[in-house]
Amino acid sequence: MSDISISAAFEACRANGQSALIPYITAGYPTRTSTVQVLDALANHGADVIELGIPFSDPLADGPTIQKSSFVSLENGTTVEGVLEDLRVFRKHSDIPIVLFTYLNPVLRYGLTSFLADAEAAGASGLLMTDLPSGSDPELESEVITSPLDLIRLVAPTTPLNRVPGVASGGSGFLYYISRTGVTGTRSKLRDELEGELTSIKSAVGMPVAVGFGISTGEQAAAAGAVADGVVVGSALIQTLERGGVAEASQFLTSLRLALDRPS
Repeated sequence: MSDISISAAFEACRANGQSALIPYITAGYPTRTSTVQVLDALANHGADVIELGIPFSDPLADGPTIQKSSFVSLENGTTVEGVLEDLRVFRKHSDIPIVLFTYLNPVLRYGLTSFLADAEAAGASGLLMTDLPSGSDPELESEVITSPLDLIRLVAPTTPLNRVPGVASGGSGFLYYISRTGVTGTRSKLRDELEGELTSIKSAVGMPVAVGFGISTGEQAAAAGAVADGVVVGSALIQTLERGGVAEASQFLTSLRLALDRPS
């Protein structure tokens, strides 16, 4: 099955008047063999793009929920090779874009050139490395940028607006806007300044902008999706998966999809 690019997925959402729904899961969680089943469920219940996390022993940008899922996954025996094999199996029957979400160390340990080639062969569409700030390693960044994978850049509320185009430079697919400082995790409400910030950032870059960190309800997803091109949901989905398994996680994602698509 031929892959649909991340850009094409966003274009399809825009054509339908929708904001893209981008769920995050940790590979190998809740069990080592559950990844493909969970990916299938997300693809079948409203996801437009999926972030697939490669577990790491020191996930500093992640809050307690995703940290726990990473630790459990590692205890389950998940490896980078295993994640790519799961993706390869999933790709046999789904063409939804997959962004590999990881830290730099697992990629370097695998070997950057080999990782990029193997990830593309397995069916990955993009790569997001949380601890690779724009400009921190031009040679490494250049190798990712010239690969077939989209390099997903991150910007935060602390990023000055005049620096946003430079941070986004070389990135493709979409720009990930972190809705708040600190680590990932569910929040009771979104920041009041979010709408204005997203509007400014969208005017400064030539690619879709997705927002994440803290979105945990349909109401929050709808509010973010009214301004952003995409909405990322991670911790709340992991919590639902832990509490009620794939069935409850599927219902939760469906509720977010309905909230995003509901006329305002």
